[in-house]
Amino acid sequence: MKKLSLIVLSLAAALPAQAAAPIAGKWLTTEKDSIVEIAPCGPALCGKIIRILKPNPNGPTIDSNNPNPALRTRPIQNMQILSDYVDKGNRWQGKIYDPRRGKSYKSYVTRLPNGTIKVEGCIAFFCEGFVWTPVK
Repeated sequence: MKKLSLIVLSLAAALPAQAAAPIAGKWLTTEKDSIVEIAPCGPALCGKIIRILKPNPNGPTIDSNNPNPALRTRPIQNMQILSDYVDKGNRWQGKIYDPRRGKSYKSYVTRLPNGTIKVEGCIAFFCEGFVWTPVK
């Protein structure tokens, strides 16, 4: 029995750890109103809005819904909205900030077989997902 346990343990140790598919790159949001670039930031991945495709006709697009009044005038372009994403095996886990709602959520990002990514924002066990497409 001891020999069998040692064999099982050595087989498990020999299996490669499953890694989430890469998500770094430039992505067009579901609404097609902005491009988000995901790149390494320290030991994790982060994402920022690098281009606003549908600008606000009344002036710069700003973070007007932020709960912190001091941040409500900061521009959304170049704002980091994805932070601290780490590889959790079959997906990436981190936090996402939604400037439309002024809220941050626990988040998961998964690379789909067709080359898109599914970006989810979650409250407790309830998640809302969006599909972003790669920008060439």
